[in-house]
Amino acid sequence: QVQVVESGGGLVQPGGSLRLSCAASGSISGIYVMGWYRQAPGKQRELVASISSSGGTNYANSVKGRFTISRDNAKNTVYLQMNTLKPEDTAVYYCNLRNILISSLDYWGQGTQVTVSS
Repeated sequence: QVQVVESGGGLVQPGGSLRLSCAASGSISGIYVMGWYRQAPGKQRELVASISSSGGTNYANSVKGRFTISRDNAKNTVYLQMNTLKPEDTAVYYCNLRNILISSLDYWGQGTQVTVSS
């Protein structure tokens, strides 16, 4: 079994910064893409950013230049540094681990709330 736990959400003013962390533990084997998704009220969950085991990254257009994803493979941890936050970034942010070969090995955290408001 694999556990995925996010931390670092909270309330921040527009223009501020937050850093999200996600730690995975348990029976992790193989190669995984790690990523952050978000879901705002009334909207579908969307990809924010993802990172491969070799460090290749992918970002949603709406966060390019403002957010940075990174990972520590030794610790099975992924981070999301969010700068210049906007009210439209308000959402529940979810961490995801997805095995690149076995689609059923797809794990989600419980989510952490990020609220950008003055």
